[in-house]
Amino acid sequence: MGIAVREFTKEDIPAMLGIWNEVVEEGVAFPQMELLDERTGMEFFEAQSFTGIAVEEETDSVVGLYILHPNNIGRCGHISNASYAVKGGQRGKKIGEILVSHCIGKAREIGFRILQFNAVVITNTRAIHLYEKLGFVKLGVIPEGFLMKDGSYQDIVPHYYRL
Repeated sequence: MGIAVREFTKEDIPAMLGIWNEVVEEGVAFPQMELLDERTGMEFFEAQSFTGIAVEEETDSVVGLYILHPNNIGRCGHISNASYAVKGGQRGKKIGEILVSHCIGKAREIGFRILQFNAVVITNTRAIHLYEKLGFVKLGVIPEGFLMKDGSYQDIVPHYYRL
């Protein structure tokens, strides 16, 4: 299965919404609680510094996406932040690694100096393993920093990568 990453287009929005909203509904990774619709989704994805999608080349189907944006403003505006989502049923096929690697290159290209993840949930072991593999550095643990969908709290482990 060949995967290509490219910038999203308006035509990709329905597939992107399905993937994004699936992760939001799972309630174990993204801080967002509200689902996106076509209007709010387009506004959200357009507002990012870059929104990339992973496309299965043979079928041209969207199997994942990422958003990249500043983590802060002004004197901290050189630090970027990103979120990744892979379609259910496609996870475990290295699509996340392709997205994160593309994001690192895009963040560098845009001029960011650091890529930081603020809220990596400690139970998201696949993501943590991937970030370690790619050279991200753990910053510590924030106890009970993430509200899970079931109402419990989990620790979060911020990470960063020097671009």
